[in-house]
Amino acid sequence: MAHRRWELPPGIALLMLALLPGGEGGRSNEISPEKTLVWGVGLRSEVVLPVRYFYIQAVNTAGENFTVSPGKKPFTVKISSLSSEHLRVHAPAPLDRNDGSYLMRYRLYGSTEEGLKIEILYGEKHVAQSPYILKGNHCYIKAQIILISERPIVQQQISRDFSVFPRVDLKQMLREVPVRFGPRTGIIHYTILNNKIYRRTLGKYTDFKMFSDEMLLSLTRKVHLPDIEFYLNVGDWPVESRQFNETPGPVPILSWCGSAATRDIVLPTYDVSHSTLETLRGVSNDLLSIQGNTGPAWGSKTDKAFFRGRDSREDRLRLVNISKEHPELLDAGITGYFFFREKEKELGKASVIGFFDFFKYKYQVNVDGTVAAYRFPYLMLGNSLILKQESSYYEHFYIHLKAGKHYVALREDLSDLIEKIKWAKQNDAKAQTIARDGQVSARELLQPSRLYCYYSLVFQTYAERQTSKPEIRQGMELVQQPTDYSSFCSCHRKNERDEL
Repeated sequence: MAHRRWELPPGIALLMLALLPGGEGGRSNEISPEKTLVWGVGLRSEVVLPVRYFYIQAVNTAGENFTVSPGKKPFTVKISSLSSEHLRVHAPAPLDRNDGSYLMRYRLYGSTEEGLKIEILYGEKHVAQSPYILKGNHCYIKAQIILISERPIVQQQISRDFSVFPRVDLKQMLREVPVRFGPRTGIIHYTILNNKIYRRTLGKYTDFKMFSDEMLLSLTRKVHLPDIEFYLNVGDWPVESRQFNETPGPVPILSWCGSAATRDIVLPTYDVSHSTLETLRGVSNDLLSIQGNTGPAWGSKTDKAFFRGRDSREDRLRLVNISKEHPELLDAGITGYFFFREKEKELGKASVIGFFDFFKYKYQVNVDGTVAAYRFPYLMLGNSLILKQESSYYEHFYIHLKAGKHYVALREDLSDLIEKIKWAKQNDAKAQTIARDGQVSARELLQPSRLYCYYSLVFQTYAERQTSKPEIRQGMELVQQPTDYSSFCSCHRKNERDEL
């Protein structure tokens, strides 16, 4: 399927070439407003996201992409309603991604009958095709079409997960799931009918239903989900251990993490989902803000590996011991003890530092927590080299990443960590290339629009395999849409917020 300009413009191919080592010698350092590139889903009225976003790639007068920052604030963006009504818009200055490109984010706190006008300026000159006019109501029917158009990008893991579930037998699930999983896990039983969400909880550990609720509510404000009935595991570990060749076979439990030993259907984690919903509002780290806070340029970073985290796995304690033996190569510390409190006196407790400060270091060590370390997507969006522990756990996007191409793999017991750090120091250009390739891939894979597409496609695929009609079961309650009417969509559903 051919890429559209808003998704991956022709100039990006030039950007990929420009990002190879080579420097800026002989290039014009003057930005050309006319040749500068602008693209992204935030320039399409039918794409409704918590925070809309688009990209600006600075291009010089010779038609070449800048590959380093031409300045912190060369571009200004003005967003206004086409009609006379007041529209509250939160639109911080474009984020400098330090590679010649900028990320513009904006959150709407209201609706506009006529649409939006987006002006992108370099000084007093309009950039690219500015002003951009986003006409009409933001309709969820059109939003659904846009999300489905990204199917080829998110299909691979979904196809693999569903390969062992050619059919979804709801009757079997109703018999088995409460007995097998309910008492000892955190399982939420959902039914979606007519785009309304109903649920009941099973087991003791279901507090994280707030995260699954908020994502489903947000989805149903953007797309019309099929009628489905499913079980979602809100615990840390994937739970379905039956293999496809067993009798009876596995049942399709949805989870936020997968593993080589289980058959759960993987969704984007609650962490990246919640941070996407709360971008520019309730969180400091999200998939967009990270891109403008990646620390110093590669050559100015501290030439050492870094780790901070809780004691959620014994491997992390081993990491601290390695750091004590090789402090010139590794700075690793535990910031909080819960599982191994008896080790605090021996290993010490490291102070917490802001996540953006991680990227002051050239190499980042990623070690599992209770399952896959949910910081991994955020680390990938930085401009440091990721040293990733080999693991049986995975998130929804891991399938697109390759060791040696996007990150450097470490043995599960971390026995080769020092060797890999030394390799990176001795092969600086190659290490930088791997870090850059990982960052570029993460930027594409972890766009908020892709997360919504992933959720939507999982539910569509699931619905196609159901062998009976979903029902509202005894004990289920309606999950109400928020009652904050500060921003609402009037195209099909009265008084429902459009901003989320």
